Amino acid sequence: MVRLRRRAVPAVDGAVSGRARRDRRTKDLIPRLHDGDVALIYHQDIDHVAAEGLIAAGAVAVVNAASSMSGRYPSLGAMTLVKQGIPLLDEVGSETLNDIEEGSMVTVEGDDLLIDGQQMGHGVRQDLESIELRYDQAKEAVNDQIAEFAANTLEYIANEPHLITERPTVPDLRVEINQRHVLVVVRGLDYREDMLALRRIGYVQDLRPILIGVDGGADALLENGYKPDIIIGDFDSVTQDSLRVGADLVVQAYPGGEAPGTKRLERLGFDYKVMESVGTSEDIALQLAFEKGAELIVLVGSHTSLVDFLDKGREGMASTFLTRMKVAPILVDAKGVSHLYRTQVRKRDLTLLVLSALFTITVIAIVTEPIRLVLRTLWLNFS
Repeated sequence: MVRLRRRAVPAVDGAVSGRARRDRRTKDLIPRLHDGDVALIYHQDIDHVAAEGLIAAGAVAVVNAASSMSGRYPSLGAMTLVKQGIPLLDEVGSETLNDIEEGSMVTVEGDDLLIDGQQMGHGVRQDLESIELRYDQAKEAVNDQIAEFAANTLEYIANEPHLITERPTVPDLRVEINQRHVLVVVRGLDYREDMLALRRIGYVQDLRPILIGVDGGADALLENGYKPDIIIGDFDSVTQDSLRVGADLVVQAYPGGEAPGTKRLERLGFDYKVMESVGTSEDIALQLAFEKGAELIVLVGSHTSLVDFLDKGREGMASTFLTRMKVAPILVDAKGVSHLYRTQVRKRDLTLLVLSALFTITVIAIVTEPIRLVLRTLWLNFS
């Protein structure tokens, strides 16, 4: 399990320096970060998973072109960063970050971004007090986001009713799913804790479920010593190590057949199947397992509350909500499994086992002549 680094919180105006690493997509930046780098991001409302990734990658400061917590809803990433002592400079602007060369030495000092002592940009240096204030304001504003989320869900029902009512076309796979448990792993909120809990109770070892990794979820499986049977997604964040394990590769295609993930797999020489969906890669994984006749779907690292959905920051999350409605009869969150499934032997069962063994030995002793002879001899000697 990867643990977040505990750091002393620097003064609000304290200077922190490091090599600049920049990317439009935070999840693409994280694998390129080195310990001691300053992460330059373009990420409004940083989610908790992105924040954990930046911390685990060793970023000494985060400079955001946008607002790490806009106040639309109580996003969790900014709070995670400042609580871990990571200096967070917000609202610097895209033009400023675009002008900074990759790998140049930058300094975050107070509200300023400096190179060689010269000011390159100016932003808002966040601290725990400012983030907590925005967080409280965001909780009051979340009603508007709930209304938007509901409207988006209704729009999906109106425009894409087949998401619930029709069976999608699923590809043929080498692995047999029918009447098997399926473990779907998304590298999302609390996925490390979920995987640790499942390992602790022995769920994977005992029930041998089919293992599906959703993009980076395949790497999460490998990190825990498991080999994915199926990998599903657009393949923008899964490593080649996971691609080489021999899993069935299923590329998400958008309505109309466009499947950007095929380009990478073709370039690397991997065979793949395509599955079309209007939703997310997570939706495809759930739909595939459901349509293939899975007995139970256990979901790791996915969205379990409304804030989780909003924290993901996608309008299309309504499709995930509807997909969950469809597969609900056989869907269980990993947190629930870790509470309900136990492999420990109960004391009562162990007592019954011992008594049963003693009873069996007694019966054998009574009906077996050589043993009766030995017992009589011992009785006479003691008498």
